Amino acid sequence: MNNRSKIIEVALKLFAIRGYDGVGVKEIAERAGVTKPTLYHYFGNKKGLLEIVLEEKFSRLNTLVEEALVYNHDLPLTLNKVAAAYFSFAKEKDTFYRMQLAMSFAPPESEASKVVSKYIKEQYEMLEGLFIKASEDHGNMKGRHKAYAATFLGMINTYITLFLTGELELEEQLIYQAVHQFMHGIYS
Repeated sequence: MNNRSKIIEVALKLFAIRGYDGVGVKEIAERAGVTKPTLYHYFGNKKGLLEIVLEEKFSRLNTLVEEALVYNHDLPLTLNKVAAAYFSFAKEKDTFYRMQLAMSFAPPESEASKVVSKYIKEQYEMLEGLFIKASEDHGNMKGRHKAYAATFLGMINTYITLFLTGELELEEQLIYQAVHQFMHGIYS
């Protein structure tokens, strides 16, 4: 693993454990086995490091979600694929998922919240696009895409939070149950 990768992984772990504001550049550099100037060389500053961590990890998540969002006029099937993509990613990258969830609830004026907010917005916008497309097939959904995207992603993140706290497993049956429950709500 090269210095840049080591720094990213150490920062990710520390940010997930103690939060962005609870970790200093000196500690990240020491734990990665590099000097502060090396960290600054790669990332400019702590915020730059956070931006790279988020960009790299969200890039992978976005790819998975975009692949799942292919809509072929079968909304339950598409939502099952989307939920499966989120669950799979959260199981594989649990440290990152915990970190980004925590940052999304950080005080709005905090540096972490400001940096992560654009990535959270991308998640909502991708789901909004799905519900806009689906509303062409389901007239009662027109104009509700924002609420549906927020509700669906909120539900997914709640289940992932329960997984991260050890309260449940992200299994195939849970995907089916969650999407089924969601679909009853939007079709009514």
